[in-house]
Amino acid sequence: MASVFNSGPLPTGQPGYSFSNATGPNEASGPRQHGFYPYTDNGGSTLGITGADFAILAGDTRSTSGYNINSRYVPKLFRIGEDEEQSSRIVLSVVGFAADGNALKERLDAICKMYRYQHGKPISVKACAQRLSTILYGKRFFPYYVHAILGGIDEDGTGALYSYDPVGSYEREQCRAAGAAASLIMPFLDNQVNYKNQYIPASGEGLSLQERPRETLPKDIVLGLVKDAFTSATERHIEVGDGLQILIITKDGIEEQYVPLKRD
Repeated sequence: MASVFNSGPLPTGQPGYSFSNATGPNEASGPRQHGFYPYTDNGGSTLGITGADFAILAGDTRSTSGYNINSRYVPKLFRIGEDEEQSSRIVLSVVGFAADGNALKERLDAICKMYRYQHGKPISVKACAQRLSTILYGKRFFPYYVHAILGGIDEDGTGALYSYDPVGSYEREQCRAAGAAASLIMPFLDNQVNYKNQYIPASGEGLSLQERPRETLPKDIVLGLVKDAFTSATERHIEVGDGLQILIITKDGIEEQYVPLKRD
């Protein structure tokens, strides 16, 4: 042991300290890569559909990490600008990375509450949609890892729905699905709500056939479509299930429903 602490050279010519480089001072140890990836996908899906005087947003309550279920009840829908009088008419749905979703919801909710205190009236859904786009764009270099859908009632009383990408680009639509099962749910909505590639029988021949006009559906029909969409998605996607949270937005307020879904 004394030779380990000896400051003199060893017989091999190596220095006397114990942490010497065995490969030699001029030999490289090979390339090294250091990575940092802060995101994860917590699964789940959301959707939104609007009507003449309502907007419905829905999302399942399962939270996952890969093949593991973190929780069977993690809501993905949040009321924005809610106060003691429960006068909110805006709902935000976020799906993707749950931590970013919660951070985005808290930030937008605080901005809408500050607007009410400063102006003495609630923020409009159109202004809230623009503000959400600004928030997402401001984080474009380190974005919120979420797909957001914002729903509410417009100034003229009609249902409004806005969908976003992670860096703030947004569009007003009649229906939109997001999340793990979006590729399963969106074709169903295109068929049942948007009437994609559907034509009026005997309205012409070949390319002269008239497309079926898009129409606003009644609330009970939309609720049935929402439940059917998630019931089907849970059969085909392991990251969707457990429960279905539904928020129905009207001029009278927000009504919440909960429907059990498949748990395996």
